[in-house]
Amino acid sequence: MENKRLHRNLVFAVINSLDLIFNENEYADKVVHKILKSDKRWGARDRRFVAESIYDCVRWKRLYNEIAATKNHFTRPNLWKFFSVHLVLKGYELPDWKQFDNTPTRRIKGKFDSLQNDRAIRESIPDWLDALGEKELGNVKWENEIKALNKQAQVVIRTNTLKITRENLQKEFEKEGVETEILEEYPDALILTNRANIFKTQAFKKGFFEMQDASSQLVSKYLNVKPGMRVIDTCAGAGGKSLHLASLMQNKGQLIALDIYEHKLENLKKRAKRNSVHNIDVRTISSTKVTKKLKNSADRVLIDAPCSGLGVIKRNPDSKWKLQPDFIENIKNTQAQILDKYSQMLKVGGQLVYATCSILPSENEEQVQKFLEKHPEFKFISEKKVSPAESGFDGFYMALLEKKS
Repeated sequence: MENKRLHRNLVFAVINSLDLIFNENEYADKVVHKILKSDKRWGARDRRFVAESIYDCVRWKRLYNEIAATKNHFTRPNLWKFFSVHLVLKGYELPDWKQFDNTPTRRIKGKFDSLQNDRAIRESIPDWLDALGEKELGNVKWENEIKALNKQAQVVIRTNTLKITRENLQKEFEKEGVETEILEEYPDALILTNRANIFKTQAFKKGFFEMQDASSQLVSKYLNVKPGMRVIDTCAGAGGKSLHLASLMQNKGQLIALDIYEHKLENLKKRAKRNSVHNIDVRTISSTKVTKKLKNSADRVLIDAPCSGLGVIKRNPDSKWKLQPDFIENIKNTQAQILDKYSQMLKVGGQLVYATCSILPSENEEQVQKFLEKHPEFKFISEKKVSPAESGFDGFYMALLEKKS
Protein backbone atom coordinates (compact mmCIF):
# COMPACT_ATOMS: atom_id res chain seq x y z
CA MET A 1 0.00 0.00 0.00
CA GLU A 2 1.39 3.40 -1.05
CA ASN A 3 2.11 5.89 1.72
CA LYS A 4 -1.02 8.07 1.82
CA ARG A 5 0.48 10.83 4.00
CA LEU A 6 0.29 14.28 2.46
CA HIS A 7 3.25 16.65 2.40
CA ARG A 8 2.54 20.36 2.49
CA ASN A 9 5.07 21.42 -0.13
CA LEU A 10 3.79 18.84 -2.63
CA VAL A 11 0.13 19.78 -2.09
CA PHE A 12 0.91 23.48 -2.51
CA ALA A 13 2.81 22.66 -5.73
CA VAL A 14 -0.34 20.96 -7.07
CA ILE A 15 -2.64 23.83 -6.02
CA ASN A 16 -0.34 26.43 -7.64
CA SER A 17 -0.19 24.36 -10.82
CA LEU A 18 -3.99 24.01 -11.02
CA ASP A 19 -4.28 27.77 -10.63
CA LEU A 20 -2.05 28.23 -13.71
CA ILE A 21 -3.97 25.66 -15.75
CA PHE A 22 -7.53 26.67 -14.81
CA ASN A 23 -7.12 30.43 -14.40
CA GLU A 24 -4.20 31.35 -16.66
CA ASN A 25 -5.12 28.82 -19.36
CA GLU A 26 -1.62 27.33 -19.42
CA TYR A 27 -1.04 23.85 -20.91
CA ALA A 28 -1.03 21.07 -18.32
CA ASP A 29 2.04 19.27 -19.73
CA LYS A 30 4.11 22.49 -19.69
CA VAL A 31 3.03 23.30 -16.12
CA VAL A 32 3.89 19.77 -14.97
CA HIS A 33 7.27 19.92 -16.72
CA LYS A 34 8.08 23.24 -15.04
CA ILE A 35 6.93 22.24 -11.54
CA LEU A 36 8.88 18.96 -11.61
CA LYS A 37 12.05 20.93 -12.33
CA SER A 38 11.38 23.38 -9.50
CA ASP A 39 12.52 21.17 -6.60
CA LYS A 40 15.56 18.96 -7.07
CA ARG A 41 14.99 17.25 -3.69
CA TRP A 42 11.81 15.47 -4.75
CA GLY A 43 12.21 11.72 -5.15
CA ALA A 44 10.36 9.48 -7.61
CA ARG A 45 7.34 9.10 -5.31
CA ASP A 46 7.03 12.88 -4.77
CA ARG A 47 7.28 13.54 -8.50
CA ARG A 48 4.67 10.92 -9.20
CA PHE A 49 2.27 12.38 -6.63
CA VAL A 50 2.60 15.89 -8.09
CA ALA A 51 2.34 14.90 -11.77
CA GLU A 52 -0.47 12.38 -11.33
CA SER A 53 -2.50 14.64 -9.02
CA ILE A 54 -2.34 17.52 -11.51
CA TYR A 55 -3.28 15.38 -14.52
CA ASP A 56 -6.02 13.67 -12.52
CA CYS A 57 -7.59 16.98 -11.51
CA VAL A 58 -7.46 18.22 -15.12
CA ARG A 59 -8.91 14.94 -16.38
CA TRP A 60 -11.83 14.95 -13.94
CA LYS A 61 -12.32 18.72 -13.88
CA ARG A 62 -16.03 18.67 -14.62
CA LEU A 63 -16.84 15.82 -12.24
CA TYR A 64 -14.84 17.27 -9.30
CA ASN A 65 -16.24 20.73 -10.01
CA GLU A 66 -19.76 19.31 -9.81
CA ILE A 67 -19.05 17.47 -6.54
CA ALA A 68 -17.26 20.44 -4.93
CA ALA A 69 -19.99 22.85 -6.17
CA THR A 70 -17.22 25.27 -7.23
CA LYS A 71 -19.17 26.27 -10.38
CA ASN A 72 -16.06 26.53 -12.56
CA HIS A 73 -14.94 29.45 -10.43
CA PHE A 74 -11.40 28.64 -9.31
CA THR A 75 -10.60 31.05 -6.52
CA ARG A 76 -7.93 29.92 -4.07
CA PRO A 77 -10.45 28.58 -1.49
CA ASN A 78 -12.34 26.82 -4.31
CA LEU A 79 -9.15 25.19 -5.56
CA TRP A 80 -8.69 23.67 -2.10
CA LYS A 81 -12.31 22.46 -2.10
CA PHE A 82 -11.84 21.01 -5.57
CA PHE A 83 -8.56 19.30 -4.65
CA SER A 84 -10.05 17.84 -1.45
CA VAL A 85 -12.58 16.01 -3.68
CA HIS A 86 -9.68 14.41 -5.54
CA LEU A 87 -7.96 13.42 -2.27
CA VAL A 88 -11.11 11.94 -0.71
CA LEU A 89 -11.97 9.91 -3.83
CA LYS A 90 -8.37 8.64 -4.01
CA GLY A 91 -8.54 7.44 -0.40
CA TYR A 92 -6.21 9.96 1.26
CA GLU A 93 -6.64 10.76 4.94
CA LEU A 94 -7.04 14.56 5.07
CA PRO A 95 -4.53 16.16 7.47
CA ASP A 96 -5.46 18.63 10.16
CA TRP A 97 -4.76 21.76 8.05
CA LYS A 98 -6.99 24.81 8.04
CA GLN A 99 -7.49 24.47 4.26
CA PHE A 100 -9.27 21.16 4.84
CA ASP A 101 -11.50 22.37 7.68
CA ASN A 102 -15.11 21.17 7.32
CA THR A 103 -14.42 18.98 4.27
CA PRO A 104 -17.63 16.92 3.93
CA THR A 105 -16.01 13.55 3.24
CA ARG A 106 -19.23 11.52 3.30
CA ARG A 107 -21.12 14.03 1.15
CA ILE A 108 -18.31 13.91 -1.45
CA LYS A 109 -18.60 10.12 -1.77
CA GLY A 110 -22.41 10.29 -1.88
CA LYS A 111 -22.40 12.98 -4.55
CA PHE A 112 -19.90 10.96 -6.61
CA ASP A 113 -22.28 7.97 -6.53
CA SER A 114 -25.31 10.09 -7.44
CA LEU A 115 -23.60 11.48 -10.57
CA GLN A 116 -22.78 8.10 -12.12
CA ASN A 117 -25.89 8.11 -14.35
CA ASP A 118 -24.93 11.21 -16.33
CA ARG A 119 -22.20 10.18 -18.79
CA ALA A 120 -20.96 13.69 -19.65
CA ILE A 121 -20.41 14.42 -15.95
CA ARG A 122 -19.24 10.92 -14.99
CA GLU A 123 -16.66 10.83 -17.80
CA SER A 124 -15.98 14.53 -17.30
CA ILE A 125 -16.42 15.90 -20.82
CA PRO A 126 -18.30 18.88 -22.31
CA ASP A 127 -21.92 18.12 -23.35
CA TRP A 128 -21.24 18.96 -27.02
CA LEU A 129 -18.35 16.47 -27.14
CA ASP A 130 -20.48 13.73 -25.59
CA ALA A 131 -23.20 14.38 -28.19
CA LEU A 132 -20.66 14.36 -31.06
CA GLY A 133 -19.00 11.13 -29.90
CA GLU A 134 -22.35 9.37 -29.61
CA LYS A 135 -23.50 10.68 -33.01
CA GLU A 136 -20.36 9.47 -34.80
CA LEU A 137 -19.61 6.21 -32.99
CA GLY A 138 -22.95 5.12 -31.53
CA ASN A 139 -23.79 4.91 -27.85
CA VAL A 140 -21.97 1.70 -26.86
CA LYS A 141 -18.74 2.29 -28.78
CA TRP A 142 -18.45 5.91 -27.61
CA GLU A 143 -19.11 4.80 -24.01
CA ASN A 144 -16.21 2.31 -24.21
CA GLU A 145 -13.84 4.70 -25.96
CA ILE A 146 -14.34 7.67 -23.64
CA LYS A 147 -13.92 5.40 -20.61
CA ALA A 148 -10.59 4.16 -22.03
CA LEU A 149 -9.49 7.71 -22.92
CA ASN A 150 -9.94 8.76 -19.29
CA LYS A 151 -7.38 6.23 -18.07
CA GLN A 152 -3.86 7.41 -17.34
CA ALA A 153 -1.53 7.15 -20.34
CA GLN A 154 1.35 4.70 -20.08
CA VAL A 155 4.85 5.81 -21.02
CA VAL A 156 5.96 3.99 -24.17
CA ILE A 157 9.28 4.42 -25.90
CA ARG A 158 10.51 3.45 -29.35
CA THR A 159 13.95 1.90 -29.74
CA ASN A 160 16.18 3.70 -32.22
CA THR A 161 17.14 0.56 -34.17
CA LEU A 162 19.84 2.50 -36.06
CA LYS A 163 21.86 2.37 -32.84
CA ILE A 164 20.67 -0.46 -30.60
CA THR A 165 18.34 -3.47 -30.38
CA ARG A 166 15.33 -3.40 -28.11
CA GLU A 167 16.79 -6.12 -25.86
CA ASN A 168 20.05 -4.21 -25.42
CA LEU A 169 18.17 -0.98 -24.72
CA GLN A 170 16.27 -2.79 -21.98
CA LYS A 171 19.62 -3.86 -20.47
CA GLU A 172 20.94 -0.27 -20.69
CA PHE A 173 17.89 0.93 -18.79
CA GLU A 174 18.31 -1.78 -16.16
CA LYS A 175 21.83 -0.51 -15.43
CA GLU A 176 20.34 2.93 -14.74
CA GLY A 177 17.56 1.58 -12.53
CA VAL A 178 14.76 2.07 -15.07
CA GLU A 179 12.34 -0.85 -15.31
CA THR A 180 10.70 -1.61 -18.67
CA GLU A 181 8.63 -4.36 -20.26
CA ILE A 182 8.61 -5.54 -23.87
CA LEU A 183 5.42 -4.93 -25.84
CA GLU A 184 4.97 -8.06 -27.92
CA GLU A 185 2.93 -6.78 -30.91
CA TYR A 186 5.08 -3.65 -31.33
CA PRO A 187 8.56 -4.66 -32.51
CA ASP A 188 10.46 -1.55 -31.31
CA ALA A 189 8.44 -0.64 -28.20
CA LEU A 190 9.25 -0.77 -24.51
CA ILE A 191 6.82 0.29 -21.80
CA LEU A 192 7.96 1.95 -18.57
CA THR A 193 6.76 0.08 -15.48
CA ASN A 194 7.64 2.86 -13.02
CA ARG A 195 7.69 6.64 -13.43
CA ALA A 196 11.28 7.77 -14.03
CA ASN A 197 12.94 10.77 -15.62
CA ILE A 198 14.23 8.92 -18.67
CA PHE A 199 15.56 12.12 -20.29
CA LYS A 200 18.34 12.19 -17.70
CA THR A 201 19.60 8.74 -18.70
CA GLN A 202 22.73 7.96 -20.71
CA ALA A 203 20.49 5.95 -23.06
CA PHE A 204 18.68 9.17 -23.99
CA LYS A 205 21.87 11.20 -24.42
CA LYS A 206 23.24 8.49 -26.71
CA GLY A 207 20.08 8.64 -28.85
CA PHE A 208 19.02 5.05 -28.15
CA PHE A 209 15.29 5.87 -27.96
CA GLU A 210 12.47 8.36 -28.48
CA MET A 211 9.24 8.67 -26.54
CA GLN A 212 6.40 7.56 -28.82
CA ASP A 213 3.08 5.91 -28.01
CA ALA A 214 2.60 2.34 -29.23
CA SER A 215 -0.22 3.33 -31.62
CA SER A 216 1.86 6.12 -33.14
CA GLN A 217 4.62 3.58 -33.83
CA LEU A 218 2.25 1.71 -36.17
CA VAL A 219 1.89 4.64 -38.59
CA SER A 220 5.39 4.73 -40.14
CA LYS A 221 5.38 0.92 -40.42
CA TYR A 222 2.11 1.13 -42.37
CA LEU A 223 3.82 3.15 -45.12
CA ASN A 224 5.92 0.15 -46.30
CA VAL A 225 9.13 2.15 -46.75
CA LYS A 226 12.31 0.53 -48.05
CA PRO A 227 15.94 1.70 -47.84
CA GLY A 228 16.86 3.89 -50.83
CA MET A 229 13.38 5.34 -51.45
CA ARG A 230 12.41 8.99 -51.61
CA VAL A 231 9.91 9.49 -48.77
CA ILE A 232 8.09 12.70 -47.82
CA ASP A 233 6.65 13.30 -44.36
CA THR A 234 4.36 16.24 -45.14
CA CYS A 235 3.22 17.33 -41.65
CA ALA A 236 6.39 16.33 -39.82
CA GLY A 237 6.09 18.59 -36.76
CA ALA A 238 8.86 17.78 -34.27
CA GLY A 239 9.47 14.60 -36.22
CA GLY A 240 8.55 11.55 -34.13
CA LYS A 241 7.36 9.66 -37.20
CA SER A 242 10.12 11.08 -39.44
CA LEU A 243 12.75 9.60 -37.14
CA HIS A 244 10.95 6.26 -37.16
CA LEU A 245 10.79 6.34 -40.98
CA ALA A 246 14.54 7.05 -41.10
CA SER A 247 15.31 3.99 -39.00
CA LEU A 248 12.97 1.82 -41.11
CA MET A 249 14.87 3.13 -44.19
CA GLN A 250 18.14 2.22 -42.41
CA ASN A 251 19.36 5.79 -43.05
CA LYS A 252 19.41 5.08 -46.81
CA GLY A 253 17.59 7.08 -49.47
CA GLN A 254 16.07 10.52 -48.97
CA LEU A 255 13.55 11.51 -46.33
CA ILE A 256 12.08 15.00 -46.76
CA ALA A 257 10.44 16.38 -43.62
CA LEU A 258 8.03 19.24 -44.30
CA ASP A 259 6.06 21.47 -41.97
CA ILE A 260 4.63 24.98 -41.90
CA TYR A 261 6.19 25.62 -38.46
CA GLU A 262 9.92 26.26 -38.60
CA HIS A 263 10.43 25.99 -34.81
CA LYS A 264 9.10 22.42 -34.83
CA LEU A 265 11.52 21.45 -37.60
CA GLU A 266 14.40 23.00 -35.62
CA ASN A 267 13.52 20.58 -32.85
CA LEU A 268 13.53 17.74 -35.39
CA LYS A 269 17.06 18.67 -36.51
CA LYS A 270 18.32 18.36 -32.92
CA ARG A 271 16.55 15.03 -32.45
CA ALA A 272 17.90 13.72 -35.78
CA LYS A 273 21.45 14.57 -34.70
CA ARG A 274 21.04 12.73 -31.40
CA ASN A 275 19.49 9.77 -33.25
CA SER A 276 22.37 9.69 -35.79
CA VAL A 277 19.86 10.08 -38.63
CA HIS A 278 21.63 11.32 -41.78
CA ASN A 279 19.06 10.96 -44.54
CA ILE A 280 16.63 13.70 -43.42
CA ASP A 281 16.24 16.87 -45.45
CA VAL A 282 14.20 19.42 -43.47
CA ARG A 283 12.16 22.03 -45.39
CA THR A 284 9.73 24.65 -44.09
CA ILE A 285 6.62 25.14 -46.24
CA SER A 286 6.95 28.92 -46.53
CA SER A 287 5.12 29.09 -49.88
CA THR A 288 3.39 26.80 -52.40
CA LYS A 289 6.68 26.63 -54.34
CA VAL A 290 8.14 24.19 -51.79
CA THR A 291 5.46 21.55 -52.42
CA LYS A 292 5.09 22.26 -56.17
CA LYS A 293 8.78 21.46 -56.67
CA LEU A 294 8.14 17.98 -55.26
CA LYS A 295 5.19 17.14 -57.53
CA ASN A 296 5.15 13.48 -58.74
CA SER A 297 8.53 12.82 -57.11
CA ALA A 298 8.00 10.60 -54.07
CA ASP A 299 7.86 6.82 -53.70
CA ARG A 300 6.03 7.25 -50.40
CA VAL A 301 4.11 10.12 -48.79
CA LEU A 302 2.98 10.32 -45.17
CA ILE A 303 0.16 12.73 -44.35
CA ASP A 304 -0.12 12.71 -40.57
CA ALA A 305 -2.88 15.29 -40.70
CA PRO A 306 -3.78 17.88 -38.06
CA CYS A 307 -6.91 16.69 -36.25
CA SER A 308 -9.11 17.02 -33.17
CA GLY A 309 -6.65 14.85 -31.21
CA LEU A 310 -9.55 12.96 -29.64
CA GLY A 311 -7.55 9.73 -29.74
CA VAL A 312 -4.85 11.15 -27.46
CA ILE A 313 -6.99 12.68 -24.70
CA LYS A 314 -5.46 10.35 -22.11
CA ARG A 315 -2.09 11.92 -22.91
CA ASN A 316 -3.44 15.51 -23.10
CA PRO A 317 -6.42 15.62 -20.74
CA ASP A 318 -6.71 19.41 -20.93
CA SER A 319 -7.46 19.22 -24.65
CA LYS A 320 -11.02 18.17 -23.62
CA TRP A 321 -11.51 21.68 -22.25
CA LYS A 322 -9.60 23.58 -24.94
CA LEU A 323 -11.32 21.86 -27.89
CA GLN A 324 -14.27 23.75 -29.44
CA PRO A 325 -16.97 22.43 -31.83
CA ASP A 326 -16.06 24.95 -34.56
CA PHE A 327 -12.40 23.84 -34.39
CA ILE A 328 -13.46 20.30 -35.37
CA GLU A 329 -15.50 21.62 -38.32
CA ASN A 330 -12.60 23.80 -39.50
CA ILE A 331 -9.99 21.07 -39.10
CA LYS A 332 -12.00 18.77 -41.39
CA ASN A 333 -11.72 21.37 -44.17
CA THR A 334 -8.00 21.65 -43.52
CA GLN A 335 -7.62 17.85 -43.69
CA ALA A 336 -9.41 17.71 -47.06
CA GLN A 337 -7.21 20.50 -48.48
CA ILE A 338 -4.00 18.90 -47.20
CA LEU A 339 -4.91 15.50 -48.64
CA ASP A 340 -5.78 17.11 -51.95
CA LYS A 341 -2.58 19.15 -52.19
CA TYR A 342 0.06 16.90 -50.64
CA SER A 343 -1.06 13.75 -52.46
CA GLN A 344 0.25 15.40 -55.65
CA MET A 345 3.83 14.81 -54.47
CA LEU A 346 3.37 11.06 -55.01
CA LYS A 347 4.56 9.47 -58.23
CA VAL A 348 2.62 6.82 -60.16
CA GLY A 349 2.98 3.45 -58.43
CA GLY A 350 3.79 5.18 -55.15
CA GLN A 351 1.92 4.76 -51.87
CA LEU A 352 0.48 7.22 -49.42
CA VAL A 353 -0.70 6.94 -45.81
CA TYR A 354 -3.30 9.36 -44.46
CA ALA A 355 -3.28 9.23 -40.66
CA THR A 356 -4.86 11.03 -37.71
CA CYS A 357 -4.88 10.62 -33.94
CA SER A 358 -8.67 10.92 -33.94
CA ILE A 359 -11.37 8.28 -33.49
CA LEU A 360 -14.10 10.19 -35.38
CA PRO A 361 -15.15 8.67 -38.74
CA SER A 362 -15.74 12.20 -40.13
CA GLU A 363 -12.01 12.93 -39.77
CA ASN A 364 -10.96 9.47 -40.93
CA GLU A 365 -12.66 7.05 -43.33
CA GLU A 366 -15.15 9.70 -44.50
CA GLN A 367 -12.27 12.01 -45.50
CA VAL A 368 -10.61 9.18 -47.42
CA GLN A 369 -13.91 8.29 -49.12
CA LYS A 370 -14.43 11.89 -50.31
CA PHE A 371 -10.83 12.08 -51.54
CA LEU A 372 -11.15 8.85 -53.56
CA GLU A 373 -14.39 10.05 -55.19
CA LYS A 374 -12.57 13.19 -56.32
CA HIS A 375 -9.32 11.42 -57.31
CA PRO A 376 -9.99 8.32 -59.43
CA GLU A 377 -6.20 8.03 -60.04
CA PHE A 378 -5.87 6.74 -56.46
CA LYS A 379 -6.94 3.35 -55.23
CA PHE A 380 -7.67 2.26 -51.67
CA ILE A 381 -5.49 -0.56 -50.38
CA SER A 382 -6.27 -0.92 -46.67
CA GLU A 383 -7.04 0.89 -43.44
CA LYS A 384 -6.33 0.38 -39.76
CA LYS A 385 -8.35 1.79 -36.87
CA VAL A 386 -6.73 1.68 -33.45
CA SER A 387 -9.31 1.77 -30.68
CA PRO A 388 -8.17 3.04 -27.25
CA ALA A 389 -10.68 0.66 -25.63
CA GLU A 390 -9.28 -2.39 -27.45
CA SER A 391 -5.56 -1.52 -27.57
CA GLY A 392 -5.14 0.32 -24.25
CA PHE A 393 -3.09 2.94 -26.14
CA ASP A 394 -3.88 6.07 -28.13
CA GLY A 395 -6.62 6.13 -30.75
CA PHE A 396 -5.34 6.32 -34.34
CA TYR A 397 -6.54 5.91 -37.89
CA MET A 398 -4.44 5.15 -40.98
CA ALA A 399 -5.39 4.50 -44.60
CA LEU A 400 -3.00 3.20 -47.28
CA LEU A 401 -3.63 4.46 -50.82
CA GLU A 402 -1.80 3.89 -54.12
CA LYS A 403 -1.47 6.16 -57.15
CA LYS A 404 -2.26 4.04 -60.17
CA SER A 405 -2.20 6.42 -63.15
